[in-house]
Amino acid sequence: MQLGADDEEEQASVGDLQPPRPAAEMEIGWPMDVRHVAHVTFDRFHGFRGVPEELRGEVEARAPSAGKTVFGVSTESMQCSYDGRGNSVPTVLLHMQRRLYDLGGLTAEGIFRVAADGSQEQRVRDQLNSTGVVPDDDDDSGGGVDVHCLAGLIKAWFRELPGGLLDSLPADEVSRCQTDEDECARLCAARLPPHKAALLDWAVGLMADVAREEKANKMGARNVAMVFAPNMTQAVDPLTALKDAVQIMNLLNMLIERQLKQQPSAAAISAPSSSSLLIKDAAPMTN
Repeated sequence: MQLGADDEEEQASVGDLQPPRPAAEMEIGWPMDVRHVAHVTFDRFHGFRGVPEELRGEVEARAPSAGKTVFGVSTESMQCSYDGRGNSVPTVLLHMQRRLYDLGGLTAEGIFRVAADGSQEQRVRDQLNSTGVVPDDDDDSGGGVDVHCLAGLIKAWFRELPGGLLDSLPADEVSRCQTDEDECARLCAARLPPHKAALLDWAVGLMADVAREEKANKMGARNVAMVFAPNMTQAVDPLTALKDAVQIMNLLNMLIERQLKQQPSAAAISAPSSSSLLIKDAAPMTN
């Protein structure tokens, strides 16, 4: 193909507008010629540690979740924190717990039994999935959040947990320890993976705090166990689910009663303040 005179002139004019670039200089040093500037580590509790001051604005301070949502995902893919009892649990649960306590949810009649407003629950769920933070009372997205909404979302979190919290407990062993509180505790400690045992201990602490306020909220240990039990397993068959729910309810009731006897005033222990959600030198949770 030959260029005409006009084409050649156009090519020349374009070339005149783009002067040739000087060759980039590249200096290759010795591999041993390095300088240790900073030692940066990462963990999913605290994010990056040891980031130099000049780079902190470009690095996210908090560890992000590995998943796009906080519901229906395993705890291994979520940002976790230690509660006041030393349990490693998803931070979103601690946020919801703290707001529930701050709003007086422990004394609200029918807490964890009364259904929440559907539109509010969906709005709060969407914000938790996108930011991991409970909306403030003056939030511009449509108002704050009430205690029944928070309680419903806590139950939903356990209901949607992959594999169910207590599905790894053998049904025959659960049925044999329906009246012995210590035997129930030993069974859970022996049969549950460490991360699920920590979740159960946190949940039992929450249920015990509710049961302590029975005079105000009308939710004693058995009532709380009854509303939580269906959310702790994921049996597909309805008859199996009903049978399991009854046994799980009795198991939870035993654990709650045991907690009430051991720590008669544990509200401050099981619900740490927002300033103590993250504990220094926390280690990642392992199975």
